Amino acid sequence: MTVQTRDGSWVVPTYRAVWVPAGVPHTVTMSGSVSMRSLYVKSGLFHSMSRACRVINVSPLLKELISYACDCSPLNRAIQRHRHLIAMIADQLQTIRSEALHLPNPTDPRALRLVRILLADPGGHEPLSGLCKQVGASKRTIERLFLAEVGMSCGKWRQVLRLMHAMRLLADGAKVSRAALESGYSTPSAFTSMFRMTLGSTPTQYLGSRLAKQE
Repeated sequence: MTVQTRDGSWVVPTYRAVWVPAGVPHTVTMSGSVSMRSLYVKSGLFHSMSRACRVINVSPLLKELISYACDCSPLNRAIQRHRHLIAMIADQLQTIRSEALHLPNPTDPRALRLVRILLADPGGHEPLSGLCKQVGASKRTIERLFLAEVGMSCGKWRQVLRLMHAMRLLADGAKVSRAALESGYSTPSAFTSMFRMTLGSTPTQYLGSRLAKQE
């Protein structure tokens, strides 16, 4: 899934989840065949959870707890077994690890115009200097805006965009070679290297054995 808000985008691969705080307008786009479960949590119940969206790992235990909670829905804290289930889910969420799959949006109009151009063609190869001319700003200005507003250079932002686009293509069933080339990587090995450097594993290991025959 890809979750989008005014502040940015998050890619949610297999066995991951996205935490969306109460009151945050968002859209969800599916890539490939998706089966999902949703938990709606009373605002303020889990104080340790972030007030911003984030992608989190779903451990085998948390996966089963979520499935069971959905089967028992709605949960009632007045019922002892429901109360214990809520406490176990809260304990799992407090120790969960976040994933680096967030693409924040800048707020400056010039930087946002550049973002829209990049989103329309994630695999494009036009140099940043040429793109900056299209949005009416110098390359130096754009780099300064990205560093100040999203905490990364425009080049790094573009790398994350390409990685997220490739992950969506893989989820749709594309081979690693096709996902790499359509996302702007010169070779599949360059894509695999960037994937491993960013997420700590190969595309096959990260997205599951379903891709093993495609590499």
